[in-house]
Amino acid sequence: MKQLWLNSAVRHPWLTIFVVFALTFACAFGAKNLYFRGDFRIFFSPDNPQMQAFERMQANFNKSDNMMVVIVPRSGTVFDENTLRVVKQLTDDAWKTPFSLRVDSITNFQHTQAVADDLLVEDLLLDASTLSPEKVKQIQQAALAEPALAGRLVAKDGSLTAINITVQVPEKDQNAEVSAVYSFVDELTQKAAAEHPELEFHLAGVMALNHAFSSEARHDASTLVPLMFVVIIVILALMLRSALAAGAVVIIIILTIASTMGLAGWAGIYLSTATVNVPTILMTLAVADSVHLIASTQFLMRQGMVKSEAIQQAMRLNMMPVFITSATTAVGFATLNYSEVPILRDLGNMTAVGVMLAWFITIVLLPALLQLLPISQGAAEKDIGGMDKIADWVIAKNQSILWGTLLLSVFSVWFAIQNKVNDEAVKYFAPATEYRQAVDVLEAKLGGVSQIDFSIDSGQASGVHDPAFIEATEQFGLYLESLPYTKHVSKISDVFKRLNKNMHGDDPAFYRLPESAELAAQYLLMYEMSLPFGLDLNNQLDLDKSSTKVSAALINLGSKELTALEEQAVGWFNQQYPQYKIEASSTALMFAHIGERNMASMMQSLPMAMLLISALLMISLRSLRLGLISLLPNLVPALMGFGLWYFYSGEINLGLSIVASMSLGIIVDDTVHFLAKYQAARKDGRDAEAAVRYAFHSVGWALVITTVVLVIGFSVLLLSDFRLNSDMGMLTGIIILLALIIDFLFLPAVLLRFDRKEMAIKPNAGAN
Repeated sequence: MKQLWLNSAVRHPWLTIFVVFALTFACAFGAKNLYFRGDFRIFFSPDNPQMQAFERMQANFNKSDNMMVVIVPRSGTVFDENTLRVVKQLTDDAWKTPFSLRVDSITNFQHTQAVADDLLVEDLLLDASTLSPEKVKQIQQAALAEPALAGRLVAKDGSLTAINITVQVPEKDQNAEVSAVYSFVDELTQKAAAEHPELEFHLAGVMALNHAFSSEARHDASTLVPLMFVVIIVILALMLRSALAAGAVVIIIILTIASTMGLAGWAGIYLSTATVNVPTILMTLAVADSVHLIASTQFLMRQGMVKSEAIQQAMRLNMMPVFITSATTAVGFATLNYSEVPILRDLGNMTAVGVMLAWFITIVLLPALLQLLPISQGAAEKDIGGMDKIADWVIAKNQSILWGTLLLSVFSVWFAIQNKVNDEAVKYFAPATEYRQAVDVLEAKLGGVSQIDFSIDSGQASGVHDPAFIEATEQFGLYLESLPYTKHVSKISDVFKRLNKNMHGDDPAFYRLPESAELAAQYLLMYEMSLPFGLDLNNQLDLDKSSTKVSAALINLGSKELTALEEQAVGWFNQQYPQYKIEASSTALMFAHIGERNMASMMQSLPMAMLLISALLMISLRSLRLGLISLLPNLVPALMGFGLWYFYSGEINLGLSIVASMSLGIIVDDTVHFLAKYQAARKDGRDAEAAVRYAFHSVGWALVITTVVLVIGFSVLLLSDFRLNSDMGMLTGIIILLALIIDFLFLPAVLLRFDRKEMAIKPNAGAN
């Protein structure tokens, strides 16, 4: 079968090319079904407990999806006539934002005061034409004294203010809906910035976060993929010494990517911030199979074979290692199915399928292309001679290399386990991005960029009127305010205290909770009847007044601190008020939990990946000894990589949590090809030292080429402003580079130490 296929590919290359292109087109046609999603919800599966809590919170209270316009006067204070007029105008215009539910700012805050026996409720700035120095002073005093505003919509020193636009998108086409909201608000602020250069404007909030996810993914797809194509063509042409051979590889890459993306479309998978990286990753991985076959063909041509014979012999020699390297890489990516993040599972499945498609297209199409193209004999003799010198040095120093690497591995393990799992969603974006700049301004001047919402259920309709329940929310709010991370707490008890004071002639002595449920209900009814449309209390109270939401705005925290704070706060409330139910939720909390849960699940999948890959190696090499020997050089690079990461960052985020399993399948490639050539030489009757020399001479340069392409390919992700991609690319590139070093130094040393047994010579088993 193998010989028939090889003869067909070499003797009928045009027919082979036609068949492969036809199959590729059938697969690629499914790409018409692909669409893009960039909202934060794609990181969470429907059964994620934090996602379910978030949806319950959204159902009970007003949606918390928002756009926030941040206004920073260069004068240092928002309390001047010009700035307040701009805030007032933007607040009015913001109601026209698509899908908007409400708009909150210091100008339309529903200020209450007693007028004789009546309760007056009106905007803090009702008419901009009435502004005067005295009016500005009144607004400043009222805003900075109001708990609902100070520290939340206006900095306590008055240096910044924000307009919060709450939206409820229908979620039919989230990408278009997010774009519509963001574009409208961006246009408003761009116009205001042009008219008022004395003011700075920034956009933040959940919708800005969704837009950032989407825009960064689109930017990466439009810039990194073309850049990678150019890099691969140049590197391959230089290192293979043949532009036509590089062209053949590019054809295989294009067909692999087109088939993979098309099959994803047929399967109903959408593009996301993770899966837009599939073409870039496949470009690097698809190169490996082709390079080994081309380099082996060139090696045999230099040995004197004619091209057609060299192609067939190269395919026969490399069939097993090429298949095993593809299979192990696919297994490594397939373990991402253990991930808690749906888009990372999609990334794993698409890449695993793509790797096997690359293998199939390579072994079927490449022989035909090589037969048609007048490729050169490849690497110069000095490159091969360099491999021979490395082999001689490793053989001479093998004992020192062996024990030195083992000692270095022990230190690497120690430093690797010092890394902390810590996710900060706002730091997913580089400091140069607009979203990150907005968040940094908020953090510096206002704080409270992270938030946790607590839903407190009284257990009965109208339970929020019960003084005991109101007191519980008050004490819980005070407890949250006492925590060092908290910048602001929004609670319904503040509204009750303000209304109680208003109904007693604005006497400060009555700034306390109502004494009875009847009074509380009356105050609240009177207040709600006075509120304009869109500014009701549904963001704090549910419809039957059984539950209330307490929101704590926090400084930017890592996942460890955020989840610890949640546990501490919920534990405190349950201990103090066990008669009420409490549940915490927020987007920040969801990302904090998913990072740690994902790391735990991926660590569980790592042993299974190791087991499957080791079994594949033992079966393919038909040697328990070589299979066991291969374990060490496959584990050491990842350990060293994570050890080095401790010195660079010391933190493992969502993107890095998948690197260990993902890279394990990739770094096996070098080991398999080296061991395959080593084993062929051993079966030919050579001793361990001669077999090591043969492996370096025959496959060493090909390993250098594939490693250079892989490292540069993953390093291209460093250009991404999305940190999950750039960090993943950096650490994976480091591990792949370390894998080559380990396979050139440590693996031969291990073989020389543990594979001294003489091999029986098999007829016609010769290593060519």
